Amino acid sequence: MSISMLTDFLMWCTILNIGIMFLWLIFLILMPDFTYRLQTRFFAMPRETYNVVIYAFLGVYKVMFLVFVLIPYLALLIMR
Repeated sequence: MSISMLTDFLMWCTILNIGIMFLWLIFLILMPDFTYRLQTRFFAMPRETYNVVIYAFLGVYKVMFLVFVLIPYLALLIMR
């Protein structure tokens, strides 16, 4: 695998991950009750716990995205 191919791969991973985070944010902002009802069908929990869990998961997702996708992509761009 060449550096160019790896850079392109990480670029598309970055684009897709930003799209997923944006879509997730849209759902949480525009339809919070719908997402809560949908999730509590599978996992019964109070609204406060749901809010903590969903935002903690969003935070972990962002950190993992930064560490494993965006930072290596930027490093490869700098190396190029």
